[in-house]
Order: sequence, then structure tokens, then C-alpha cells
Amino acid sequence: MSAVSTKNGAEMNVTLKDVLLLSIMTIGAGCGMIYEYIVAHYAGRITGSVDTAVYGIIGIMVCAMGVGAFYSRTIKCPYSGFAWLEAIIALIGGTAVLAMACVFSIAYVLPLQLHNSFGLDDSVRVHGGIVFVLQQISAAFPYITGFVVGLLVGMEIPFIARIREDIYSAKVDHNAGTIYGADYVGGGIGAAVFVLVCLHMPITLAAAFTALLNLTLGSIFLVMFYKRIKGAIFLIALKLATLVALTLVAINGAAWIDKLNNTLYEDKVIHSKSTPYQNLVVTERIASKASGSIINLYINGNLQFSSADEIAYHSFLVVPVMLASARHKNILVIGGGDGLAAKEIFKWNPDSITLVDLDSAMISMFRGKDKTSPDYLNKRLTDLNANALNDERLTYLQGDAFNIVEQLSNEGKTYDAIIVDLPDPNHPDLNKLYSSYFYAKLSNLLSGDGAIGIQSTSPYHSRKAFLSIGKTVESTGLSMNQYHANIPSFGEWGWTIATKRGLAPIDRLKQQFHEFPEHDYLSYDLMLSSFIFPKSLTKDLSEIKINQLSSPTLYDYHSNGWKIEKGIYLANP
Repeated sequence: MSAVSTKNGAEMNVTLKDVLLLSIMTIGAGCGMIYEYIVAHYAGRITGSVDTAVYGIIGIMVCAMGVGAFYSRTIKCPYSGFAWLEAIIALIGGTAVLAMACVFSIAYVLPLQLHNSFGLDDSVRVHGGIVFVLQQISAAFPYITGFVVGLLVGMEIPFIARIREDIYSAKVDHNAGTIYGADYVGGGIGAAVFVLVCLHMPITLAAAFTALLNLTLGSIFLVMFYKRIKGAIFLIALKLATLVALTLVAINGAAWIDKLNNTLYEDKVIHSKSTPYQNLVVTERIASKASGSIINLYINGNLQFSSADEIAYHSFLVVPVMLASARHKNILVIGGGDGLAAKEIFKWNPDSITLVDLDSAMISMFRGKDKTSPDYLNKRLTDLNANALNDERLTYLQGDAFNIVEQLSNEGKTYDAIIVDLPDPNHPDLNKLYSSYFYAKLSNLLSGDGAIGIQSTSPYHSRKAFLSIGKTVESTGLSMNQYHANIPSFGEWGWTIATKRGLAPIDRLKQQFHEFPEHDYLSYDLMLSSFIFPKSLTKDLSEIKINQLSSPTLYDYHSNGWKIEKGIYLANP
């Protein structure tokens, strides 16, 4: 009887260990997935190349996991291997974001320091040699980090598989299927936690909490199999040191990373904010005592506007559309969360403006209601947009413009004019907002004698993308014209204007000489001249493709165009 009891107890003990192992595997897989997203997410925001970073890093991490699985065979003791592995993953994963921030910061600051140390003229650019090497390292570092984390995470499954067979003292039926099942479930949970929780906290805090969970898993494993783990005393010391590091990251990481990120901007950073959708940075530069300071807004490292010349951009965006529209009662704005387009529209005394923007945090900032912003910045931003977002005539709809436009169309809404002020199509997710399907939906929302204005990227830097936007709009049956102007902060920039019935936009504008409003920046002649292009712009117009919902045509045009542009100005080492 006692023998049976002993046997049953041993079996229960093995079963309990197995359950704990699979639980550790599941949670560890979730942590690995969170690390993937954290590294890719931060790299995308800091470099401005969200699509390249996210897809590239995740792809590299998946490949690295395979390499890690193969490499795990070289480690003889799976117990020691797994115990040390969890501690190392926690240390590297929890500090990866800070490490990337340090590398990016050094790569940017070094050329400036060398420039200032040698008293070089402002026209001289420090490049080549160690600077070039460091810049290459900084560009590759997120992918290196992703590879290292993926390599380590990929070793978890083989270790757990070997440990399960050892505790059962036999080959375990369906061992691979059971472990991979736990891994996949954990990965799904990790993805959900990242979206629902991690995106809503400082990224360093998310990394620290995830690493702390890894550290806890490793500690549980260490207690379970202490006698089988080599160098357990040293491992405990590493865990304690990692715990101290993670505590510091959790407490100070957000402040540290803000300081490091701030070195990437030429002007003084006065406010930065990470939202679930983007990273917002506001900088300030004192131009002169007479003119005051200049405010710049950056989203994911890309300049969105400068207070020095935003009036130029928004005048060209809004005035031609309003002038070509027969009425100005109800206006729809897609994007424009800074309120600057709305400010220009309110000069036409509309009855209502409906503004659609994805990021409510940006709306809050430019309403002067962001509690994390300094008071003087809140006032500065509301002064800049003339408090347009707080006007009782403006209704804000939060959400994906693609879905909201669909909803408005189904409700039978119509608008006298539509302004589309979206970011460039530099991400596959934005491609749909430049598709023929989307423009057809906008056409349904437009009154018969109204006009649509669309931000259309640079005809100089990305000529094919600019032309594709025009052809895509025209493919929906709208009459279309394109125009351009030089915006000092952006260079040569372009827009598209379209009408639904009657005269083409340019013909409408030519008849509106006496209706042109008094304007601080734009004149009637300047507006008409913006529709004139060099012949070389349309040299291959017939070959330019329309952007469909199911194709990345415009995204490819835009990406390739800006790559070529960057190549023109990139100095050789």
C-alpha cells in the first residue's frame, strides 16, 4: 500500500512539475512576443520607418528563433541552460530600448560634437570615418537587438522539450505538439497584452515589467530544479543585479529615454508623448527677440509642421478648395488633428466642421487639454490654431478614417467641401486612405457643386506617388487638377483638388477672381501660378498606375521615391 502511495505521489510530483513547466513555457512565449513588438515598435518610431522596422525586425526575430533552436543542442544541461537563459533574456529584453536609444543618441551627437570642437562652418557636414561607421551601426542596431532577443527566445522550446523527457524518464508522447501549443497560446496572449496594456504605458516600463515576469519565471524554475543547475550561486547574483537594473529602468527609464531621444532633434524638446498610435514631439527654437520662438511638431521623427511656415502649407491646402466650392456650410476634414486646417476653414464662416482623426491624444494636445503638457505650451498650441478644435461648431470623430467615411456614406451624409490632410502614404496601413475605393466614398459624401482637397506628398521628391494620387482621384469620375508650392520646412510640396460636377477645379478658380478673400499669405495670382508644372513632371504619365485598395502601388511609389531622394543627398563616406 505504501509502495502504491509512493508511486502515486511521485506521479503527482512529476505531473505538477510538468504543469509548471508548460505554464512557464506559455508565459515565456508571451514575454518573447512582447519583446518582439517593443523592439520593433520603438525602432519604428525613432527612425520614422515604421513599416520597415516592424516587419523587418519581427522577420529577423523569427529567423533568429530558428537559429536559437538549433544552437540549443550545443548546451549539454537543459536545466542550467534554461535557468541562465531566462535571466539573460530578462536583462537584455528589459534594457533593449534604452540600449537602442543610447546608440541612436551617440550616432547623432558625435558629428555635432566634432563639428563644434573643430569650429567648422555651418555649411560643412561631418561625415565619413568613425562617424559613418557609427551611423551604420545605429541603423543596424535595432535589427541586431531583434536577432539577439530572437536567438535567446528560440532556445526555450528545445530546453523545455528535453527537460520534460528527463522528468518523465522516457520519450514523451506528443511532446513537440504540447510545447508548441503552449508556445502559440502564449504568443497570442503576449500580442493581446501588448496591444491592450503595453501600448498605453511608457515603453521602458512595459519592457521592465515584461523582463520582471521573465525573471520571476526563471526564479520559479531555479527553485524547482536548484540541485540540477550549475553555477546556481552566480545565477542568483545575476538575477539580483538584473532586478536592480529593472527597478531603475521602471522608475527612471521614461525620463532617461526622453533625454536620449531629445538629442535626435536639433531644437530644444519641450514636450514628448507616446500614444498607442504614434510618438509626438514638440520642439522650440528662439528665432529672435522680435519674432519670438518657432514651434515644430514631429510625429515618429518626421516633421509635421513648423509654426514658421505652417500658414503657407495650410493656405494652399484649404483656400483653393473653399474657393472652388459653391457653399461652405458643412465641411469634412480627414486628419488635421493639429487644428491648423480647421483654423483656415473657420475663416470662411462654416456652420459646422466634422473632423476625423485616429489619435485622440493629439486632439487633446491641440485643444490645450493635455495634462502632461506644460501650461505655456497648451496656450501656445491653442493660439497657433486659434482655438479651432474647441470651437462649438467643430465635431470630432475619433477612429480610423477609412471606417468612419464608410459609416458617414452609409448614413447618407453630404458635405460642401472635403479636406484630406493625412500623413504621406509611407506605411501600408495608410495606403488604403489613398485608394480609388476611398476616394469613391469621399465622392459619395461630396455635394454636387463641392470640391475635395488632398495633401499629395512632394512632386519633386516622390513624383510618381504625386501623379498616382491624381490619377487615382480621376479614376473615380471626379474632375481633377494638381498644384504645388515651396514650403520652406518641407521643400516642394503638392496637393490635389477635385470637383464632382460642372467645371473642372482650375476653371472654377479662374472665375473666382472677385471672390478671392483677403489673406495674410496667399494671393489670387500666386494660387493660379501653383497649377503650372514643368513638362518633365508628366513625361511618363500614361505609365503611372492607379492605386487600388488591394495593391501597394502608391506605397511603393512613395517609398522608392524618397529612397532615391535620400540617396541624392547622402554624402559618401
